[in-house]
Amino acid sequence: MKYYCNPINVPYHYQFNMDPRSHGKLQIDREAADPSMIMFKGKYYIFASMNLSVWVSEDMVNWESHTLPENLPLYDYAPDARACGDYVYFCASKKGEVCNYYRTKDIIQGPYEEIKGTFDFWDPNLFFDDDGKVYFYWGCSNITPVWGVELEPETMLPKTERIVVVEGDPYQRGYERMGIDNCEFPRSEQEIEMMFQGFLKQSGMTAEQLPKEYAPQIRGMFTRRPFIEGPWMDKHDGKYYLQYACPGAEYNTYADGVYVGASPLGPFTLAANNPFSYHPGGFMPGAGHGSTMKDREENIWHTSTMRISVNHQFERRVGIWPAGYDKDGELFCNQNYGDWPIAVDEGKCDSFRNPDWYLLSYAKPAKASSAVEGKGAEKAVNEDSKTWWRAATNQSGEWLEVDLEKAMDVRAIQINFADDALPIESPGKIQGSDTQPRYIEERNLITRWKLEGSLDGKEYFVIEDKSDVTTDLPHDFIVREDGIKVRYVRLTIIEIPYGVDPCISGLRVFGVGEGEKPEVPEYTISRSEDRLDLQVSINGQKDAIGYNILWGHQEDKLYHSYQIYRDANDVKNQKDAMIEKRIGALVKEHNYFVRVDSYNENGITKGKVTKL
Repeated sequence: MKYYCNPINVPYHYQFNMDPRSHGKLQIDREAADPSMIMFKGKYYIFASMNLSVWVSEDMVNWESHTLPENLPLYDYAPDARACGDYVYFCASKKGEVCNYYRTKDIIQGPYEEIKGTFDFWDPNLFFDDDGKVYFYWGCSNITPVWGVELEPETMLPKTERIVVVEGDPYQRGYERMGIDNCEFPRSEQEIEMMFQGFLKQSGMTAEQLPKEYAPQIRGMFTRRPFIEGPWMDKHDGKYYLQYACPGAEYNTYADGVYVGASPLGPFTLAANNPFSYHPGGFMPGAGHGSTMKDREENIWHTSTMRISVNHQFERRVGIWPAGYDKDGELFCNQNYGDWPIAVDEGKCDSFRNPDWYLLSYAKPAKASSAVEGKGAEKAVNEDSKTWWRAATNQSGEWLEVDLEKAMDVRAIQINFADDALPIESPGKIQGSDTQPRYIEERNLITRWKLEGSLDGKEYFVIEDKSDVTTDLPHDFIVREDGIKVRYVRLTIIEIPYGVDPCISGLRVFGVGEGEKPEVPEYTISRSEDRLDLQVSINGQKDAIGYNILWGHQEDKLYHSYQIYRDANDVKNQKDAMIEKRIGALVKEHNYFVRVDSYNENGITKGKVTKL
């Protein structure tokens, strides 16, 4: 058996962003987003925004990064890749400029043949139908829809007029609302105008002085209408599944929805299971703007964008989840415990397999060699990628330790490095588009550390030693499938990029507890008057560290989930406490069934299904 843990374990490149909205302040973060995942000649490839590279795998678990040829538009967002015969076709997006297509027979070495485009687009997706016809979809805006068009196969020139294929409606589809947990409805025209005038005043200009092409985009910033973007088309059993992302990459609710049609350009009907990719809880939330792929064994996988969004709005990572089509042809994605270790079987996989290992480190005692105020060691065990422990110095040898409170059967450890307002200048020339100017780090950086374990806090043994590696893996994942007995897990940091103070957002330890599973959870549910919200009240019990709320439009199709943790202090003090959770992702016209499961380090206990 092989295992991986989201976000996937790859080198994410640093971005030196000179975002116009930052008023001249350089913002530094790592980013990878908008992944296109394909199988080509028996291998798996992921193309992700702003990484100058492609990730390659033989097994969907271990990924290697390879730099792409410089003639590709690597500073353009949302790279799209599709395999067709002996070729892989590639394109990326830049508003306001004509975007070209490229194709190659060798993804890593090239060469990439350029095919001239005729129009600009954003968030592109090529689709090659099995009848030889070619279709193209694009769109990324909260003021315009997603479009589709048929292309000439040889020239890639539009063969038909573009048509609208997806539009947003947050008053009918709760998951399309912006804000944390889909909490914001669009603003009124009066509110938008007031905010637009405020922007002009703050910028010291009049509406006449503002370039006409920018005015709609700036107004769009104030609308709170959802971004409808990131299309991806698949065909299954004669039907066409047009996937799209919403409502915005910076939210924990970034999701992928899906429409189904009988032809590549529709008309399309909203699928009953929506959003099919939705991961709003856990350590690192987000599951939007992705792609769906069939592997060598006919297993279906969905990859999409995960969110941090602290150092920059687009501070993001990439996750992969098991997916599939059920007996009724409904596309689903299993994101239960979606950033815990995921098993990959040889051959046919069980898309709804429960986790083999459970989180052992949540709310456990942690200490460090040093820490700055407000960023203590406890931040590394609170299951929140937006907070972190930060050492007080940049000296080699700073360490972080978690006490599991007793010897545990440890099977895997994920080490998540974070960045904290890096005090450095851009090492290269700022380039890219006018709206997203940046420099992407080209050098091969290094992250080195040593991971040790102990049963008594005095004598330590080495679990993994990366003191001499030449890799840079900010979300490294160490597996000990046969298990090791450990109580204290200590990470000693030897070297990190740019020589700054080391930060860890998650020293996450997984394994198998020897105690009892939590009791069957008790809960009540209700639905808001506008039918878009689910309200869950849970009798939080001291024997649980958290709950997984599942819902779906049929009793046997609870495909959506929201994983939550109990308050860390309640867990530490073994205190019962009520939990109130609002989920704003319902579709108005659908009825739902709900189940709440409880979990701890010993396992998962399923609750009873209730009709909403």
